[in-house]
This record gives sequence, C-alpha cells and structure tokens, in this order.
Amino acid sequence: MRRLRLESLILPTIALLVLASDQVSKALVVAHLALGQSVDLASWLAPVFSITYTANTGASFGLFQGMSDVLAVVAVVVVVIIILYYRQIPPGQWPLRAVLGLQLGGALGNLTDRLTRGAVVDFIDANFWPLRDWPIFNLADAAIVAGVALLGWMMMVERRGTTRISTGCTEGSSSSSSVQDAE
Repeated sequence: MRRLRLESLILPTIALLVLASDQVSKALVVAHLALGQSVDLASWLAPVFSITYTANTGASFGLFQGMSDVLAVVAVVVVVIIILYYRQIPPGQWPLRAVLGLQLGGALGNLTDRLTRGAVVDFIDANFWPLRDWPIFNLADAAIVAGVALLGWMMMVERRGTTRISTGCTEGSSSSSSVQDAE
C-alpha cells in the first residue's frame, strides 16, 4: 500500500519540478535580458551554446506563429488527457508515470507563459550537431520532447517484447501453452 502511494507521487513530483525549473529559468531570462538579446554563459561555450531571449506565439520550434490562444486550449486539453490517463495506470508502471510527469510539467510550463505573458519565453540557443540551426527552445519544450521520446522508446520496447511472445507462440507446440509459459 505504501509503495503504491509513493508511486502515485512520481508524476506530480516530476511535473512540479519541471514546472518550477522552467518558470524560474524563464523569470531569470526575462529579468536580466531584453527581448532579442543574447549572452554567452562562458567564452568556451559560445560556439555551441548561448542564452537568447525570444517570445514564441506559436508552438514548439516556431510552428504555428500567432496562434497562442488556440495553443493554450490545446495545452489545457493535453493536461486533462494526461491527468485522466494517469488515473488509469496500473501499479508498477512508475516509468510511465515519470514520462507523463515530464510531459505534464512541460505542458503546464508553456501554458503558464501563454496565460501570463501571451507568448512562450524561449532562451536555449544550441548550435551544435545535431542541433545546429535548431530553433531556440526552453526547459518545458525539452521536457516535452524528452517525455515523448521516452514514451516512444517504451512503447517500442513493449511492442518488441509482445512480438517475441507472439513469435514464441507460433514456434511452440501449441499457442495456448506458449502464451501461458510466457506469462
């Protein structure tokens, strides 16, 4: 019972950590830089990374500019779907809870910007392969992308395991005994 309770805290804890780090980093950028201003954190980092303050009224990577209101509604829908789905996750699925926490925290971070600033604050300006010429982004975007990538990887691993069980079924003496053996 205690383990289930601790496991149920994974998503909200990760979501709150992502949201807090995202909002604190954005507040620091807004407080110390003018819109469009760029600074290097260290001279040796300058060729590959800098902080550049931009305001994004579109989606991630500069898509759908000027649609902040529509994207805010989409973000609310995504947040609701994640919360509803989270409630259906069976015990023992802590990696899924963590991945959804990344996505929820990122969605809430960018939604907070849209509601309070009318645009999302972006500032991470990476200029190294494979991110050369990559649009400027923020911690919320990074959390969302990491969450989606990890979810995709988890689904691929799960599917591969299911495929192996299915393949084992056709190679065994009978499909029902092979499935029972695999379980």
